[in-house]
Amino acid sequence: MASTIQGALFDPDFNESPRNEIELISTALALIGSAEGLSAAEQRLLPAIRQSPRSASVERIAKRIRSGEDPLGESFSGLRSAQMRRSRGATYTPAEIVAAMMTSAKARGPFDVIIDPGAGSGRFVIEAARVFPATPLVAIEIDPLAAFILRANLAQLAIAERTQVVVGDYREVELPPRGAGRKLFIGNPPYVRHHDIEPVWKNWYAAGAKGLGVNASKLAGLHLHFFVRTLQLAQSGDCGIFITAAEWLDVNYGSALRRLLLDRLGAISIQAIDPKALPFADAFTTGVITTFQIGERPEKILLQRLHSPTALRDPSRGAAIAREALTRESRWSTFFRRRPKPPSGFIELGELCAVHRGQVTGCNAIWIAGKHSVNLPPRFLMRTVTKARDLLDSDGPLTTKSQLRTVIDLPVDLEVLDPAAREAVEKFLAWAKRLGAHRNYIAQHRKAWWAVQLFEPAPIISTYMARRPPVFVRNLCQARHLNIAHGLYPREPMSDQLLDALSSWLQQNVHLSYGRTYAGGLTKFEPRELERVPIPRLDNLPL
Repeated sequence: MASTIQGALFDPDFNESPRNEIELISTALALIGSAEGLSAAEQRLLPAIRQSPRSASVERIAKRIRSGEDPLGESFSGLRSAQMRRSRGATYTPAEIVAAMMTSAKARGPFDVIIDPGAGSGRFVIEAARVFPATPLVAIEIDPLAAFILRANLAQLAIAERTQVVVGDYREVELPPRGAGRKLFIGNPPYVRHHDIEPVWKNWYAAGAKGLGVNASKLAGLHLHFFVRTLQLAQSGDCGIFITAAEWLDVNYGSALRRLLLDRLGAISIQAIDPKALPFADAFTTGVITTFQIGERPEKILLQRLHSPTALRDPSRGAAIAREALTRESRWSTFFRRRPKPPSGFIELGELCAVHRGQVTGCNAIWIAGKHSVNLPPRFLMRTVTKARDLLDSDGPLTTKSQLRTVIDLPVDLEVLDPAAREAVEKFLAWAKRLGAHRNYIAQHRKAWWAVQLFEPAPIISTYMARRPPVFVRNLCQARHLNIAHGLYPREPMSDQLLDALSSWLQQNVHLSYGRTYAGGLTKFEPRELERVPIPRLDNLPL
Protein backbone atom coordinates (compact mmCIF):
# COMPACT_ATOMS: atom_id res chain seq x y z
CA MET A 1 0.00 0.00 0.00
CA ALA A 2 2.82 2.41 0.81
CA SER A 3 4.32 2.11 -2.67
CA THR A 4 0.95 2.88 -4.27
CA ILE A 5 0.64 6.03 -2.23
CA GLN A 6 4.16 7.13 -2.94
CA GLY A 7 3.50 6.82 -6.67
CA ALA A 8 0.20 8.74 -6.56
CA LEU A 9 -0.29 11.86 -8.63
CA PHE A 10 0.16 15.27 -7.04
CA ASP A 11 -2.80 17.66 -7.15
CA PRO A 12 -1.59 21.19 -8.02
CA ASP A 13 -4.64 22.73 -6.31
CA PHE A 14 -4.26 20.71 -3.14
CA ASN A 15 -3.07 23.10 -0.40
CA GLU A 16 -3.06 23.15 3.38
CA SER A 17 -6.88 23.20 3.61
CA PRO A 18 -8.13 19.75 2.54
CA ARG A 19 -11.37 20.07 0.61
CA ASN A 20 -12.77 16.66 1.52
CA GLU A 21 -12.05 13.67 3.74
CA ILE A 22 -9.99 11.87 1.09
CA GLU A 23 -7.61 14.83 0.89
CA LEU A 24 -7.52 14.91 4.68
CA ILE A 25 -6.50 11.24 4.79
CA SER A 26 -3.86 11.84 2.13
CA THR A 27 -2.40 14.81 4.00
CA ALA A 28 -2.34 12.94 7.31
CA LEU A 29 -0.65 9.95 5.72
CA ALA A 30 2.03 12.18 4.17
CA LEU A 31 2.71 13.63 7.62
CA ILE A 32 2.90 10.17 9.18
CA GLY A 33 5.33 9.05 6.49
CA SER A 34 4.31 5.40 6.27
CA ALA A 35 1.26 3.15 6.29
CA GLU A 36 3.04 0.64 8.52
CA GLY A 37 1.44 0.00 11.89
CA LEU A 38 -1.99 1.30 10.93
CA SER A 39 -5.02 -0.51 12.28
CA ALA A 40 -7.27 -2.53 9.99
CA ALA A 41 -9.92 0.19 10.17
CA GLU A 42 -7.38 2.80 9.04
CA GLN A 43 -6.06 0.55 6.29
CA ARG A 44 -9.56 0.37 4.82
CA LEU A 45 -9.48 4.12 4.19
CA LEU A 46 -6.33 4.03 2.07
CA PRO A 47 -7.71 2.76 -1.27
CA ALA A 48 -9.76 5.96 -1.60
CA ILE A 49 -6.59 8.02 -2.04
CA ARG A 50 -6.05 9.00 -5.66
CA GLN A 51 -3.70 11.98 -5.37
CA SER A 52 -1.15 13.20 -2.87
CA PRO A 53 -0.64 16.75 -1.64
CA ARG A 54 2.34 18.80 -2.71
CA SER A 55 5.33 18.52 -0.43
CA ALA A 56 5.34 22.29 0.13
CA SER A 57 1.75 22.14 1.39
CA VAL A 58 2.57 19.23 3.67
CA GLU A 59 5.51 21.12 5.12
CA ARG A 60 3.40 24.19 5.82
CA ILE A 61 0.92 22.05 7.74
CA ALA A 62 3.76 20.31 9.56
CA LYS A 63 5.14 23.66 10.73
CA ARG A 64 1.74 24.66 12.05
CA ILE A 65 1.47 21.41 14.00
CA ARG A 66 4.97 21.84 15.44
CA SER A 67 4.07 25.38 16.49
CA GLY A 68 1.17 24.08 18.60
CA GLU A 69 -1.77 24.37 16.20
CA ASP A 70 -4.19 21.63 15.20
CA PRO A 71 -4.87 22.35 11.51
CA LEU A 72 -6.00 18.82 10.64
CA GLY A 73 -8.34 18.66 13.62
CA GLU A 74 -9.80 21.99 12.55
CA SER A 75 -10.22 20.69 8.98
CA PHE A 76 -11.96 17.60 10.33
CA SER A 77 -14.36 19.81 12.29
CA GLY A 78 -14.99 21.92 9.22
CA LEU A 79 -15.61 19.03 6.83
CA ARG A 80 -18.13 17.37 9.13
CA SER A 81 -21.12 19.37 10.30
CA ALA A 82 -21.60 20.03 14.01
CA GLN A 83 -24.69 17.83 13.91
CA MET A 84 -22.78 14.93 12.36
CA ARG A 85 -19.92 15.26 14.83
CA ARG A 86 -22.29 15.48 17.80
CA SER A 87 -24.06 12.31 16.65
CA ARG A 88 -20.67 10.58 16.97
CA GLY A 89 -19.55 12.49 20.04
CA ALA A 90 -16.73 14.33 18.25
CA THR A 91 -16.54 17.71 20.00
CA TYR A 92 -12.95 18.91 20.37
CA THR A 93 -11.81 20.67 23.53
CA PRO A 94 -10.29 24.18 23.35
CA ALA A 95 -6.55 24.32 24.01
CA GLU A 96 -6.84 26.54 27.12
CA ILE A 97 -9.13 24.02 28.81
CA VAL A 98 -6.84 21.13 27.89
CA ALA A 99 -3.87 23.01 29.34
CA ALA A 100 -5.73 23.86 32.56
CA MET A 101 -6.85 20.25 33.03
CA MET A 102 -3.31 19.00 32.52
CA THR A 103 -1.97 21.52 35.02
CA SER A 104 -4.45 20.11 37.51
CA ALA A 105 -3.32 16.60 36.63
CA LYS A 106 0.32 17.53 37.25
CA ALA A 107 -0.56 18.49 40.80
CA ARG A 108 -1.95 14.98 41.35
CA GLY A 109 0.96 13.12 39.69
CA PRO A 110 3.23 11.38 39.06
CA PHE A 111 1.69 8.66 36.90
CA ASP A 112 3.02 5.53 35.25
CA VAL A 113 0.72 5.77 32.22
CA ILE A 114 -1.71 8.39 30.89
CA ILE A 115 -4.82 7.28 29.01
CA ASP A 116 -7.12 9.41 26.84
CA PRO A 117 -10.22 7.27 26.16
CA GLY A 118 -11.52 9.46 23.31
CA ALA A 119 -8.41 11.02 21.86
CA GLY A 120 -9.73 12.74 18.71
CA SER A 121 -6.87 14.66 17.11
CA GLY A 122 -4.71 14.16 20.21
CA ARG A 123 -5.03 17.45 22.07
CA PHE A 124 -4.89 15.83 25.50
CA VAL A 125 -2.08 13.37 24.81
CA ILE A 126 -0.02 16.09 23.15
CA GLU A 127 -0.36 18.32 26.20
CA ALA A 128 0.30 15.32 28.45
CA ALA A 129 3.54 14.66 26.58
CA ARG A 130 4.65 18.21 27.34
CA VAL A 131 3.65 18.18 31.03
CA PHE A 132 4.80 14.59 31.67
CA PRO A 133 7.81 14.24 29.34
CA ALA A 134 8.74 10.69 30.40
CA THR A 135 5.33 9.09 30.92
CA PRO A 136 3.98 6.53 28.40
CA LEU A 137 0.75 7.57 26.70
CA VAL A 138 -2.29 5.64 25.43
CA ALA A 139 -4.64 7.31 22.95
CA ILE A 140 -7.92 5.54 22.15
CA GLU A 141 -10.04 6.69 19.20
CA ILE A 142 -12.96 4.89 17.56
CA ASP A 143 -13.04 6.94 14.32
CA PRO A 144 -10.29 5.78 11.92
CA LEU A 145 -10.14 9.18 10.18
CA ALA A 146 -9.61 10.95 13.52
CA ALA A 147 -6.97 8.32 14.32
CA PHE A 148 -5.15 9.25 11.09
CA ILE A 149 -5.08 12.88 12.23
CA LEU A 150 -3.93 11.81 15.69
CA ARG A 151 -1.03 9.81 14.27
CA ALA A 152 -0.02 12.70 12.01
CA ASN A 153 0.15 15.09 14.96
CA LEU A 154 2.09 12.62 17.08
CA ALA A 155 4.58 12.02 14.26
CA GLN A 156 5.27 15.69 13.71
CA LEU A 157 5.71 16.32 17.43
CA ALA A 158 8.06 13.36 17.83
CA ILE A 159 5.96 11.63 20.47
CA ALA A 160 4.64 8.76 18.36
CA GLU A 161 7.22 6.35 19.78
CA ARG A 162 5.93 6.63 23.32
CA THR A 163 2.24 6.80 22.43
CA GLN A 164 0.18 3.66 21.93
CA VAL A 165 -2.66 4.46 19.52
CA VAL A 166 -5.62 2.13 19.88
CA VAL A 167 -8.35 2.36 17.23
CA GLY A 168 -11.53 0.99 18.75
CA ASP A 169 -14.29 1.44 21.30
CA TYR A 170 -13.07 2.36 24.78
CA ARG A 171 -15.68 0.06 26.29
CA GLU A 172 -14.07 -3.06 24.80
CA VAL A 173 -10.43 -2.33 23.90
CA GLU A 174 -7.56 -3.93 25.81
CA LEU A 175 -5.53 -1.52 27.93
CA PRO A 176 -2.56 -1.82 30.29
CA PRO A 177 -3.35 -4.42 32.97
CA ARG A 178 -4.60 -3.28 36.37
CA GLY A 179 -1.20 -3.78 37.92
CA ALA A 180 0.62 -1.56 35.41
CA GLY A 181 1.34 1.25 37.85
CA ARG A 182 -0.67 4.37 38.62
CA LYS A 183 -2.88 5.55 35.77
CA LEU A 184 -4.33 8.92 34.79
CA PHE A 185 -7.52 8.89 32.71
CA ILE A 186 -8.02 12.29 31.14
CA GLY A 187 -10.02 13.70 28.26
CA ASN A 188 -13.38 14.62 26.82
CA PRO A 189 -15.64 11.52 26.74
CA PRO A 190 -17.89 11.68 23.67
CA TYR A 191 -21.36 13.08 24.20
CA VAL A 192 -23.91 10.95 22.36
CA ARG A 193 -27.56 10.92 23.41
CA HIS A 194 -29.14 7.60 24.28
CA HIS A 195 -31.30 7.73 21.13
CA ASP A 196 -28.15 7.12 19.09
CA ILE A 197 -26.76 4.35 21.30
CA GLU A 198 -27.40 0.77 20.24
CA PRO A 199 -29.45 -1.41 22.63
CA VAL A 200 -26.53 -3.79 23.15
CA TRP A 201 -24.47 -0.93 24.59
CA LYS A 202 -27.34 0.34 26.73
CA ASN A 203 -27.54 -3.15 28.21
CA TRP A 204 -23.75 -3.15 28.64
CA TYR A 205 -23.93 0.10 30.59
CA ALA A 206 -26.76 -1.06 32.87
CA ALA A 207 -25.00 -4.36 33.56
CA GLY A 208 -21.67 -2.64 34.13
CA ALA A 209 -23.14 -0.19 36.60
CA LYS A 210 -24.95 -2.99 38.41
CA GLY A 211 -21.66 -4.82 38.71
CA LEU A 212 -20.36 -1.73 40.51
CA GLY A 213 -23.32 -1.75 42.88
CA VAL A 214 -25.44 0.93 41.19
CA ASN A 215 -28.71 0.77 39.30
CA ALA A 216 -28.36 2.83 36.11
CA SER A 217 -30.86 4.08 33.55
CA LYS A 218 -30.43 3.04 29.94
CA LEU A 219 -31.31 6.62 29.00
CA ALA A 220 -27.78 7.72 29.92
CA GLY A 221 -25.59 9.39 27.32
CA LEU A 222 -22.35 7.83 26.11
CA HIS A 223 -20.18 10.00 28.36
CA LEU A 224 -21.56 8.16 31.41
CA HIS A 225 -20.54 4.87 29.83
CA PHE A 226 -16.97 6.14 29.92
CA PHE A 227 -17.05 6.72 33.67
CA VAL A 228 -18.25 3.15 34.23
CA ARG A 229 -15.59 1.73 31.92
CA THR A 230 -12.90 3.77 33.64
CA LEU A 231 -13.93 2.39 37.00
CA GLN A 232 -13.79 -1.13 35.59
CA LEU A 233 -10.20 -0.55 34.41
CA ALA A 234 -8.92 1.49 37.35
CA GLN A 235 -7.39 0.49 40.65
CA SER A 236 -7.02 2.31 43.95
CA GLY A 237 -4.91 5.44 43.55
CA ASP A 238 -5.66 5.95 39.85
CA CYS A 239 -6.88 9.42 38.93
CA GLY A 240 -9.40 10.70 36.39
CA ILE A 241 -10.14 14.17 35.00
CA PHE A 242 -12.98 14.35 32.46
CA ILE A 243 -14.75 17.28 30.88
CA THR A 244 -18.36 16.58 29.90
CA ALA A 245 -21.65 18.34 29.40
CA ALA A 246 -23.20 19.27 32.74
CA GLU A 247 -26.67 17.76 32.45
CA TRP A 248 -25.78 14.69 34.52
CA LEU A 249 -25.66 16.98 37.55
CA ASP A 250 -29.47 17.08 37.57
CA VAL A 251 -31.18 14.60 35.26
CA ASN A 252 -32.51 11.29 36.54
CA TYR A 253 -30.11 9.21 34.47
CA GLY A 254 -27.21 11.07 36.10
CA SER A 255 -28.07 9.66 39.52
CA ALA A 256 -25.88 6.60 38.88
CA LEU A 257 -22.83 8.74 38.16
CA ARG A 258 -23.54 11.01 41.13
CA ARG A 259 -23.60 7.98 43.40
CA LEU A 260 -20.43 6.51 41.90
CA LEU A 261 -18.62 9.82 42.35
CA LEU A 262 -19.53 9.91 46.01
CA ASP A 263 -18.44 6.33 46.54
CA ARG A 264 -16.25 4.21 44.28
CA LEU A 265 -14.99 6.87 41.85
CA GLY A 266 -13.91 9.17 44.67
CA ALA A 267 -14.84 12.69 43.52
CA ILE A 268 -12.29 15.38 44.42
CA SER A 269 -13.72 18.39 42.58
CA ILE A 270 -16.36 19.41 40.06
CA GLN A 271 -15.86 22.64 38.13
CA ALA A 272 -18.70 24.06 36.03
CA ILE A 273 -17.77 26.42 33.19
CA ASP A 274 -20.43 28.99 32.37
CA PRO A 275 -21.87 28.47 28.85
CA LYS A 276 -21.03 32.12 28.05
CA ALA A 277 -17.37 31.07 28.19
CA LEU A 278 -18.08 28.70 25.25
CA PRO A 279 -16.21 25.63 26.56
CA PHE A 280 -17.18 23.85 23.32
CA ALA A 281 -16.88 25.76 20.07
CA ASP A 282 -20.03 24.36 18.43
CA ALA A 283 -22.30 23.96 21.45
CA PHE A 284 -23.59 26.64 23.79
CA THR A 285 -23.55 24.43 26.82
CA THR A 286 -22.25 24.28 30.36
CA GLY A 287 -19.19 22.07 30.65
CA VAL A 288 -18.10 20.41 33.88
CA ILE A 289 -14.64 19.16 34.72
CA THR A 290 -14.79 16.28 37.16
CA THR A 291 -11.67 15.18 39.03
CA PHE A 292 -11.74 11.88 40.89
CA GLN A 293 -9.30 9.48 42.51
CA ILE A 294 -10.17 5.85 43.01
CA GLY A 295 -10.29 4.89 46.67
CA GLU A 296 -10.64 8.46 47.97
CA ARG A 297 -13.60 9.51 50.13
CA PRO A 298 -12.95 13.12 51.13
CA GLU A 299 -15.34 14.61 53.64
CA LYS A 300 -15.79 17.63 51.38
CA ILE A 301 -15.78 18.02 47.59
CA LEU A 302 -14.75 21.23 45.86
CA LEU A 303 -17.43 22.76 43.64
CA GLN A 304 -16.67 25.78 41.46
CA ARG A 305 -18.67 27.96 39.09
CA LEU A 306 -16.24 29.39 36.54
CA HIS A 307 -16.94 32.24 34.15
CA SER A 308 -13.89 31.63 31.95
CA PRO A 309 -11.60 28.68 31.19
CA THR A 310 -8.63 30.56 32.64
CA ALA A 311 -10.29 30.51 36.08
CA LEU A 312 -9.66 26.75 36.14
CA ARG A 313 -6.14 27.49 37.29
CA ASP A 314 -7.39 28.97 40.56
CA PRO A 315 -9.23 26.30 42.56
CA SER A 316 -9.30 28.52 45.66
CA ARG A 317 -12.54 30.15 44.47
CA GLY A 318 -14.54 26.97 44.94
CA ALA A 319 -16.82 26.02 47.79
CA ALA A 320 -16.09 22.86 49.76
CA ILE A 321 -19.41 21.01 49.98
CA ALA A 322 -19.90 18.24 52.53
CA ARG A 323 -20.36 14.77 51.09
CA GLU A 324 -23.50 14.36 53.17
CA ALA A 325 -25.04 17.46 51.58
CA LEU A 326 -24.41 16.10 48.09
CA THR A 327 -25.84 12.74 49.10
CA ARG A 328 -29.09 14.36 50.22
CA GLU A 329 -29.51 16.54 47.13
CA SER A 330 -30.92 15.00 43.93
CA ARG A 331 -29.84 17.95 41.76
CA TRP A 332 -26.29 19.16 42.10
CA SER A 333 -26.46 22.24 39.87
CA THR A 334 -28.05 24.12 42.76
CA PHE A 335 -24.68 24.07 44.53
CA PHE A 336 -23.12 26.08 41.70
CA ARG A 337 -25.65 28.87 41.82
CA ARG A 338 -25.14 31.69 44.16
CA ARG A 339 -28.58 32.94 45.07
CA PRO A 340 -28.21 36.19 46.96
CA LYS A 341 -31.30 37.77 48.38
CA PRO A 342 -33.10 39.93 45.83
CA PRO A 343 -31.88 43.54 45.89
CA SER A 344 -33.85 46.20 47.64
CA GLY A 345 -37.22 46.71 45.99
CA PHE A 346 -37.23 43.21 44.47
CA ILE A 347 -38.89 39.93 45.36
CA GLU A 348 -38.78 36.44 43.85
CA LEU A 349 -41.36 35.73 41.15
CA GLY A 350 -42.58 32.77 43.22
CA GLU A 351 -43.80 35.14 45.94
CA LEU A 352 -46.19 36.62 43.42
CA CYS A 353 -46.98 33.69 41.08
CA ALA A 354 -46.98 29.91 41.15
CA VAL A 355 -45.40 28.42 38.04
CA HIS A 356 -46.80 25.16 36.66
CA ARG A 357 -45.75 23.19 33.62
CA GLY A 358 -48.70 22.33 31.38
CA GLN A 359 -50.48 19.00 31.27
CA VAL A 360 -49.18 15.92 29.42
CA THR A 361 -51.43 14.20 26.87
CA GLY A 362 -49.44 10.96 26.70
CA CYS A 363 -50.13 10.67 22.98
CA ASN A 364 -50.73 13.79 20.91
CA ALA A 365 -51.88 11.75 17.91
CA ILE A 366 -54.94 10.71 19.91
CA TRP A 367 -55.63 13.62 22.25
CA ILE A 368 -55.04 16.46 19.81
CA ALA A 369 -58.29 16.72 17.87
CA GLY A 370 -58.61 15.80 14.23
CA LYS A 371 -60.94 13.78 12.03
CA HIS A 372 -61.20 11.19 14.78
CA SER A 373 -62.90 13.69 17.11
CA VAL A 374 -65.47 15.38 14.85
CA ASN A 375 -68.43 13.78 16.64
CA LEU A 376 -67.33 14.67 20.18
CA PRO A 377 -69.29 17.36 22.05
CA PRO A 378 -67.65 20.79 21.52
CA ARG A 379 -67.43 21.39 25.28
CA PHE A 380 -64.72 18.72 25.46
CA LEU A 381 -62.58 20.33 22.76
CA MET A 382 -60.19 22.91 24.21
CA ARG A 383 -58.10 25.33 22.18
CA THR A 384 -54.63 24.85 23.61
CA VAL A 385 -51.01 25.99 23.28
CA THR A 386 -49.50 22.72 22.08
CA LYS A 387 -46.10 23.82 20.79
CA ALA A 388 -43.58 26.49 21.74
CA ARG A 389 -43.96 28.05 18.30
CA ASP A 390 -47.48 29.14 19.31
CA LEU A 391 -45.79 31.52 21.76
CA LEU A 392 -42.64 32.35 19.82
CA ASP A 393 -44.71 33.52 16.85
CA SER A 394 -47.32 35.39 18.88
CA ASP A 395 -45.72 38.86 18.46
CA GLY A 396 -47.64 40.13 21.46
CA PRO A 397 -50.46 38.79 23.63
CA LEU A 398 -52.57 35.82 22.61
CA THR A 399 -55.84 37.47 21.63
CA THR A 400 -57.41 34.68 19.60
CA LYS A 401 -57.51 30.91 19.75
CA SER A 402 -58.08 30.43 16.05
CA GLN A 403 -54.46 29.54 15.28
CA LEU A 404 -54.21 27.02 18.14
CA ARG A 405 -54.82 23.29 17.93
CA THR A 406 -57.57 21.62 19.93
CA VAL A 407 -57.05 19.09 22.74
CA ILE A 408 -59.67 16.53 23.72
CA ASP A 409 -60.36 16.91 27.45
CA LEU A 410 -62.95 14.40 28.64
CA PRO A 411 -64.36 14.26 32.18
CA VAL A 412 -63.20 11.62 34.64
CA ASP A 413 -66.76 10.57 35.38
CA LEU A 414 -68.57 9.59 32.18
CA GLU A 415 -71.78 8.89 34.09
CA VAL A 416 -72.57 12.61 34.05
CA LEU A 417 -72.93 12.63 30.25
CA ASP A 418 -76.28 12.66 28.53
CA PRO A 419 -77.00 9.60 26.33
CA ALA A 420 -76.03 11.23 23.01
CA ALA A 421 -72.75 12.57 24.38
CA ARG A 422 -72.00 9.27 26.12
CA GLU A 423 -72.46 7.36 22.86
CA ALA A 424 -70.09 9.68 20.97
CA VAL A 425 -67.48 9.55 23.73
CA GLU A 426 -67.59 5.78 24.06
CA LYS A 427 -67.24 5.37 20.30
CA PHE A 428 -64.16 7.60 20.41
CA LEU A 429 -62.70 5.72 23.40
CA ALA A 430 -63.18 2.37 21.67
CA TRP A 431 -61.15 3.74 18.75
CA ALA A 432 -58.48 5.07 21.11
CA LYS A 433 -58.22 1.72 22.93
CA ARG A 434 -57.69 -0.09 19.64
CA LEU A 435 -54.61 2.13 19.23
CA GLY A 436 -53.41 1.28 22.73
CA ALA A 437 -54.06 4.72 24.25
CA HIS A 438 -55.01 3.16 27.59
CA ARG A 439 -51.71 1.28 27.89
CA ASN A 440 -49.11 4.07 27.78
CA TYR A 441 -47.40 5.23 30.94
CA ILE A 442 -49.27 8.53 31.28
CA ALA A 443 -52.69 6.97 30.75
CA GLN A 444 -52.03 4.30 33.37
CA HIS A 445 -51.22 6.95 35.98
CA ARG A 446 -54.34 9.10 35.51
CA LYS A 447 -57.49 8.99 37.57
CA ALA A 448 -59.13 7.80 34.37
CA TRP A 449 -57.00 6.87 31.39
CA TRP A 450 -59.10 9.02 29.04
CA ALA A 451 -59.05 12.22 31.13
CA VAL A 452 -56.20 14.59 30.16
CA GLN A 453 -57.47 17.15 32.72
CA LEU A 454 -56.00 20.33 31.28
CA PHE A 455 -55.17 23.03 33.80
CA GLU A 456 -57.16 26.23 33.99
CA PRO A 457 -55.99 29.01 31.64
CA ALA A 458 -52.95 30.86 32.99
CA PRO A 459 -52.91 34.68 32.67
CA ILE A 460 -49.27 34.47 31.49
CA ILE A 461 -47.76 31.55 29.54
CA SER A 462 -44.04 31.13 28.90
CA THR A 463 -41.74 28.90 26.94
CA TYR A 464 -39.17 27.11 29.08
CA MET A 465 -36.68 25.30 26.82
CA ALA A 466 -34.88 26.83 23.85
CA ARG A 467 -31.56 28.30 22.76
CA ARG A 468 -32.86 31.73 23.71
CA PRO A 469 -34.44 33.29 26.81
CA PRO A 470 -38.06 32.36 27.58
CA VAL A 471 -40.92 34.17 25.85
CA PHE A 472 -43.65 35.47 28.18
CA VAL A 473 -47.06 35.95 26.59
CA ARG A 474 -50.26 37.39 28.05
CA ASN A 475 -53.03 34.86 27.57
CA LEU A 476 -55.98 37.11 26.80
CA CYS A 477 -57.96 34.43 24.94
CA GLN A 478 -58.04 31.99 27.88
CA ALA A 479 -56.15 29.22 26.07
CA ARG A 480 -55.00 26.13 27.95
CA HIS A 481 -51.41 24.88 27.63
CA LEU A 482 -49.62 21.53 27.39
CA ASN A 483 -46.30 20.62 28.97
CA ILE A 484 -44.30 22.47 26.33
CA ALA A 485 -44.98 25.68 28.28
CA HIS A 486 -45.27 27.02 31.82
CA GLY A 487 -48.28 28.80 33.19
CA LEU A 488 -47.85 31.69 35.66
CA TYR A 489 -50.73 31.80 38.16
CA PRO A 490 -50.95 34.81 40.53
CA ARG A 491 -51.24 33.79 44.17
CA GLU A 492 -53.49 36.80 44.75
CA PRO A 493 -55.81 38.51 42.23
CA MET A 494 -53.99 40.92 39.90
CA SER A 495 -55.43 43.53 37.58
CA ASP A 496 -54.96 43.23 33.83
CA GLN A 497 -52.71 46.28 33.99
CA LEU A 498 -50.38 44.62 36.50
CA LEU A 499 -50.37 41.35 34.56
CA ASP A 500 -49.46 43.25 31.39
CA ALA A 501 -46.66 45.04 33.22
CA LEU A 502 -45.33 41.81 34.78
CA SER A 503 -45.36 39.97 31.46
CA SER A 504 -43.55 42.85 29.75
CA TRP A 505 -40.91 43.09 32.49
CA LEU A 506 -40.22 39.34 32.40
CA GLN A 507 -39.96 39.40 28.62
CA GLN A 508 -37.26 42.05 28.76
CA ASN A 509 -35.30 40.95 31.82
CA VAL A 510 -35.20 37.15 32.18
CA HIS A 511 -32.00 35.81 30.62
CA LEU A 512 -30.42 32.42 30.06
CA SER A 513 -28.28 32.44 33.19
CA TYR A 514 -31.37 31.80 35.30
CA GLY A 515 -31.84 28.38 33.67
CA ARG A 516 -29.67 25.34 33.13
CA THR A 517 -27.91 24.72 29.83
CA TYR A 518 -27.58 21.27 28.31
CA ALA A 519 -25.39 19.81 25.59
CA GLY A 520 -26.38 21.18 22.21
CA GLY A 521 -27.09 24.60 23.71
CA LEU A 522 -30.64 24.09 25.00
CA THR A 523 -31.41 26.05 28.14
CA LYS A 524 -34.22 24.79 30.37
CA PHE A 525 -36.15 26.58 33.10
CA GLU A 526 -37.79 24.31 35.64
CA PRO A 527 -40.84 25.80 37.42
CA ARG A 528 -38.97 26.35 40.69
CA GLU A 529 -36.08 28.01 38.85
CA LEU A 530 -38.47 30.43 37.21
CA GLU A 531 -40.08 31.14 40.59
CA ARG A 532 -36.65 32.20 41.92
CA VAL A 533 -36.20 34.93 39.29
CA PRO A 534 -35.99 38.34 41.05
CA ILE A 535 -38.63 40.84 39.95
CA PRO A 536 -39.55 44.35 41.16
CA ARG A 537 -42.15 44.62 43.88
CA LEU A 538 -45.57 45.49 42.55
CA ASP A 539 -45.28 49.12 43.61
CA ASN A 540 -41.97 49.34 41.68
CA LEU A 541 -43.14 47.48 38.58
CA PRO A 542 -43.11 49.79 35.54
CA LEU A 543 -46.69 50.21 34.31
